Amino acid sequence: MFSDFAFTIFQESIDTYHIKDDVYQEFINPYPKDKVEHLLYRKNWIDTVQWHYEDIIRDPGIDPVAALDLKRKIDASNQDRTDLVEYIDSYFLDKYQSVQVKENATINTESPAWAIDRLSILALKIYHMQEEANRTDASSEHIKKCSEKLGVLLEQRKDLSTAIDQLLTDIEAGNKYMKVYKQMKMYNDEELNPVLRGQKG
Repeated sequence: MFSDFAFTIFQESIDTYHIKDDVYQEFINPYPKDKVEHLLYRKNWIDTVQWHYEDIIRDPGIDPVAALDLKRKIDASNQDRTDLVEYIDSYFLDKYQSVQVKENATINTESPAWAIDRLSILALKIYHMQEEANRTDASSEHIKKCSEKLGVLLEQRKDLSTAIDQLLTDIEAGNKYMKVYKQMKMYNDEELNPVLRGQKG
């Protein structure tokens, strides 16, 4: 199933990141550029780095200049994340381009790649909640709460994975069809963001 395949790659990315656990470490993609594995690994690495950016920026003692620099890194990361989702959807569009779509086929509320995006974030939640549940320096109440939350996250993984695989099966059978809308983020575009537009000389 594609969901298990993707989740395994997400876990590999997360585990590799945490060897150094440094947002500034070098990124090396172990998969060839022409493989979907390359996109999945890159997608999760972006999510993993951003997860830790979000931790750092919440430090109440952070230097304001450093915080502004980090906010801009987060903005750039969000754009990279969106781009990767669109690349992954392009992979599915290409894969299913010859499918005969049935007359009564329906469209899904989200594309396959946006569902996979949620699975990538969920992999990070599971990893970090497992860390909390395994802590030896926390109270028993903390361990209990985190273990319960971990159980919910694992159930969510099962449900989301089932939904992703069913969606791909339906697309492959022509029961559903893909229609991808580019995100068209306005705040990064100097023609659409009035603040940036005002900076143009």
